[in-house]
Amino acid sequence: MGVDTHRDVHVAAVLSVMGTVLATDQFPATAAGYRDLLKWARKSGAVRRAGVEGTGSYGASLSRYLLTQDIDVFDVNRMDRADRRRRGKSDPLDAQNAARAVLSGRARARAKSGDGPVQIARMFKLTKASAVKARTQAINQLKAVLITADPALREELAGLGNAELFRTCARFTDVSSLEEVGEESVLQATRITLGLLVGIDPDTAVALLITVGDNPERLDSEASFAALCGVSPVERSSGRRQYRRLNRGGDRQANAALHRIVFTRLRVDPRTQDYYERRIKEGKARREIVRCLKRYAAREVFHLVRWLQPGPRS
Repeated sequence: MGVDTHRDVHVAAVLSVMGTVLATDQFPATAAGYRDLLKWARKSGAVRRAGVEGTGSYGASLSRYLLTQDIDVFDVNRMDRADRRRRGKSDPLDAQNAARAVLSGRARARAKSGDGPVQIARMFKLTKASAVKARTQAINQLKAVLITADPALREELAGLGNAELFRTCARFTDVSSLEEVGEESVLQATRITLGLLVGIDPDTAVALLITVGDNPERLDSEASFAALCGVSPVERSSGRRQYRRLNRGGDRQANAALHRIVFTRLRVDPRTQDYYERRIKEGKARREIVRCLKRYAAREVFHLVRWLQPGPRS
């Protein structure tokens, strides 16, 4: 028997000892599905060996179940690209190839049982590696923030080790002040969200606010904001050929936020959809149309942010 495993379903194939395909079917990747799979396979005869793809991932649970049923389970690697080009690719074919790998002896690696102390150690190691990675990221983020801090504070903390640095910075925390600042940021992001309505959520609004900064007056025009977001057109004309390409500079987080706005509007906003269809009929490339839409979105964001700022408006 061979099984091609996936997250939600497994496709199984039963072969005779001569390699003839006896049956092929698919089953849900659940406890009941595993039982049904084995019951179905045994209708074609005795099942002693099984080749399973992904015994360490999607096929792990199935492999454990089959091992408890006294079936030798072998880990089967996916076909290489040359075989896929020659024989084709489908889930039933993958299941049949997994069974043939066992019959031919090509699959020799027996699946791990995954039900003892070694599996527990594996999970512990994964958790530890994740925790170490998170700790390293937190240290790097804190030190990156300190680079932009007041020079006196930066010099005061420069000689501290990581543990003492954390304890010192923790004493600086004013929870009430952080809550007030956080509430103000969320309120402004909500205003922008309600102002644009289509294609923007608070998370996207916050990303754009970060790009604008606390002093939006530093941006003298919406064109400067577009350039800052990397959505201003870059001239690449030569001779009679008039051409503008996408700007690959600017703040990429802001650019990604505008990208999300545009593609949300392309799905749900009739006005944006009509514009897109009209420009396609004019012979414009998709990338150029998206660039224009991102430019329009940047203009809307800029004027809305300026409007929401206190003081005189221009």
